[in-house]
Amino acid sequence: MLARLQALGLPVPDGFALSFETVNNLAQGGSLPPLPELHAGKPLIVRNSPGQRSWGGSPGGKFLGVNPFEPDALIDLMGEAPALEVCLRLVSGYSKEVFGFDPVGPDAGADPATLRDDVAAALAEFETSIGQSFPPDLHSQIEGLARAKATMWYSVSTRVLREAKGAPADAGLGLIVQEMPLGQGETVTGEVQFVDSGDGRPGVFGVARPLMDRKTGREPDQSGNDLENVSAEALEQLRHAADVIGRDTGDAMRVSFVLNGDDVSIVDAVPVRRNARADVRISVDLARAGRISREHAILRIDPLSLGEHLHQQIAPDFQRDLFGTGFAASPGAATGRIVFRAEDAQSAAARDEATILVRSETGPEDIRGMHSAQGVLTIHGGNSSHAAVIARGIGLPCVVGASGLRISFEDRTLTAPGGRVLREGDWITIDGTSGEVLVGSANMIPPEIGGPLHDLLNWADEVRALEVRANADTPADARTAREFRADGIGLCRTEHMFFEDDRIGVMRRMILAEDDNRRQDLLDRLLPMQREDFVQMLEIMRGLPVTIRLLDPPLHEFMPTGPDDVAEFAAAVNMPVERLKARLRELSEVNPMLGMRGVRLGVVMPSIYEMQARAIFEALIEVNRTPGKRAVPEIMLPLVTANREAELIRARIDAVAQAVQRESGMSFEYGVGIMVETPRAALRAGDLAETSTFLSFGTNDLTQMTYGLSRDDAGRFMREYVSLGVFREDPFRTLDIEGVGELLLTAARRGRERNPAIVLGLCGEHGGDPSSIRFCQVAGFDYVSCSPYRVPVARLAAAQAALLSRDAGRSHESPDA
Repeated sequence: MLARLQALGLPVPDGFALSFETVNNLAQGGSLPPLPELHAGKPLIVRNSPGQRSWGGSPGGKFLGVNPFEPDALIDLMGEAPALEVCLRLVSGYSKEVFGFDPVGPDAGADPATLRDDVAAALAEFETSIGQSFPPDLHSQIEGLARAKATMWYSVSTRVLREAKGAPADAGLGLIVQEMPLGQGETVTGEVQFVDSGDGRPGVFGVARPLMDRKTGREPDQSGNDLENVSAEALEQLRHAADVIGRDTGDAMRVSFVLNGDDVSIVDAVPVRRNARADVRISVDLARAGRISREHAILRIDPLSLGEHLHQQIAPDFQRDLFGTGFAASPGAATGRIVFRAEDAQSAAARDEATILVRSETGPEDIRGMHSAQGVLTIHGGNSSHAAVIARGIGLPCVVGASGLRISFEDRTLTAPGGRVLREGDWITIDGTSGEVLVGSANMIPPEIGGPLHDLLNWADEVRALEVRANADTPADARTAREFRADGIGLCRTEHMFFEDDRIGVMRRMILAEDDNRRQDLLDRLLPMQREDFVQMLEIMRGLPVTIRLLDPPLHEFMPTGPDDVAEFAAAVNMPVERLKARLRELSEVNPMLGMRGVRLGVVMPSIYEMQARAIFEALIEVNRTPGKRAVPEIMLPLVTANREAELIRARIDAVAQAVQRESGMSFEYGVGIMVETPRAALRAGDLAETSTFLSFGTNDLTQMTYGLSRDDAGRFMREYVSLGVFREDPFRTLDIEGVGELLLTAARRGRERNPAIVLGLCGEHGGDPSSIRFCQVAGFDYVSCSPYRVPVARLAAAQAALLSRDAGRSHESPDA
């Protein structure tokens, strides 16, 4: 960077660099090679230069290059007291860094005579402690300091810390040796930037302190925001320097400087540290100013960082009192009182009280409580568990798999690994971005969706090829998806609609019906309820595709489970409790994930799917009767493994469509497609594609069935599997390219061979993962679908995937192309 700054014509003091190889050789016991010549008698400062600044290293900024035994030349340059203070700092800093002891520092406000005595005392203490004289020459000083820095850099603890920040195991350390521009009068050092690290807005932020604080005798504190030691003229020079550097680097820079009066020297420049919100504003402002292209602005933002814009976050000044950790399942932060039952969360919401719902794990019966709580914490589960999937869908902060915590439902307590106990009603805060569980109520920073983020996503929409749809189960989800400018609904899970208070009883009666006539009567009661849901969904999403998945889960999931709930329902249907328990046992399955669910329900109990199809088509008629863009639903069949299953259901759907068109006197369009969730369906995609409008890959279940791995239980060992290298990443968070990805590529190829017009989509949780979206771009998919609050993330990731694919294509073009 120093050579780059000098090439820009900025006032940069001379210096040189010690390479990674040189520093590594010193760590191995080698010698320092000859050094370049610099101005004799001027102090030098040594700073670390790792491959990336975030990788750290031992503290830099140590004085060298002065002979403390003969300070006369430095006194002529600076004056007696300042020069002697530099000598004392040299001896003190070198002693601490290289040998780990601290000689006596300068007395506050000491006069020159006292400072001479202090320097002599420090040199004598050095010789007594080390058994040799302080090195007077530059070469020896640099060799000693560089060797100490190298030893620290390659120590086990330092290596572990930097590898945790993403550094490779063989990351090297370089050193910058630079003249310190000192002169007569007070020398001021500092740093300045012209954007706010917190929000990216323009401003002046920095700190400037005298090189040595004569009041305290200590090195200056470079924290805070204080530029009172910088004159207006010097500040303007610094603004000009930052502008020149920013134009060259295409970034907002923090400039390190030295002032002697109004004479400015630039000693370094680094990108401004910033949070995610500031990063977006800075990138957009740079693009608007023409310093970078819009494409560059798109590519430089981590899509996952947009969570800080879309969800409230914990205020930086909150003192985090860590209680436990788990998987960061749904971003954002929430604070509330602990409740252990979904019903208690609902009751608290009615009183306008904030709660965190704490469960061992969640199930469908907890959904209403999740909607009522501010956040969810579970002891078991992974990133694709029920709690995680639902929370992401409704934008609810969630931490799952906090296996170190213990719940006692009897005592209504939550216990941390060290024995610390929280009780129901105590305040906690969960951070779904970091996976932390904190004690107490935190102040929050509200979401920020408009402004620069809006512009960035508009630019992303201009370049992306993939559609980004949303998984939406309710009208509220659909409205959120529309607000986030989703390209449609890629997955509407109809089963969630039946858990509403006015429906669950009818649904349970229908499941228990002992003859077809009784079942049909109850389905007729559910029909208008389901139709109204679809009217709202189709109306909200007019002009965009709405993919509605027919009933998928096994029927026992709709039934009561606890003793009290079973007794209450038995009384409601006038059935003896023991008889109801017997019926529930009949519904239970050894492995319900692979049992009577999905399309199998439609084949064996066709009236359920016929009711849902009629509800969809009657809703379609109602919406299309009013002015506006036409609604076009897509009906998706879940868990299809054989083409004959799809043929049977498709025939019944078409028959219902024809009946509704006759009854209404109106025609309409609709599509029917397959949710590909099993390896067999992927391998037989050619057959499935022949009579389908689309194939949508449900990668949650497809990953489970490919691995033979339960997504709800994988959290128990996933950390160990990833840390030991068994899995590169959690396959439920990031698509497994080698296994599941090969199935997707095979299915896409075979499907398009038999039906070139087939639409291909992905509607699992991977639809919001940037690397999985990149795979879908390369594989030629038409869309991805993710939770509504992931739509902005997916829009940006899809744009990046398109740009990277375009650039990769250009790199493979021949020069004559």
